[in-house]
Amino acid sequence: MKKIPLRRCIVTKEQLPKKELLRIVKDKNGIIFADISGKANGRGAYIKKELEVLKQAREKKILERVFEANISDDIYKKIEEIIQNN
Repeated sequence: MKKIPLRRCIVTKEQLPKKELLRIVKDKNGIIFADISGKANGRGAYIKKELEVLKQAREKKILERVFEANISDDIYKKIEEIIQNN
């Protein structure tokens, strides 16, 4: 049997299979984006693919704390679109 990689959601603290989570990345230039492939270079953090979880992350500024940077509304909108399309 093949081992299923697990990752921890930074909002809910649940350990889930990597495919159930969305990876958010801050690259070496300081650009923050949603990594659909899950393989982009940079500091990554995972959130569960649910709008409620994204809402909690936004309200509690969890992504800002993880990446030590301000995150614009555009980034949150792109993440929301990706979650809705999955």
